[in-house]
Amino acid sequence: MAGILYDARLIKAYEGLKALGASAGESAEWCEALWEEIVFSGDLMDELIFYLDNHYLSDKVRCEGYSLTDLYVWQMNRYNIIGDSGKNTDACNKDRLVLKAFRDMINMRKDPDGYIKKMTLGRGMDR
Repeated sequence: MAGILYDARLIKAYEGLKALGASAGESAEWCEALWEEIVFSGDLMDELIFYLDNHYLSDKVRCEGYSLTDLYVWQMNRYNIIGDSGKNTDACNKDRLVLKAFRDMINMRKDPDGYIKKMTLGRGMDR
């Protein structure tokens, strides 16, 4: 077996994502779907590993000028509006917002114009 290198970073990242998702109250299916997208995106995988190691985002991943932190803040603002709290309460799960920021970045890469429109126009009075 000489010359074989074993890199467990992906296994650790997978386990970390599952644990993060469970603590954030996300379903195993939701986490699996997120993993399937992240595992094939080198820069998002690097960002996930960085987050799991450091508990903050390095913000190297961008789409149309938006970073994961921008998407995190957008998620937080949406939470505050929906929760009608105006501020971040203890019920605001930061890990869930980070995971949703990863999901948003994946979605934004697929439809940047539509996603930017959704982010900049707001929710409107009807919703």
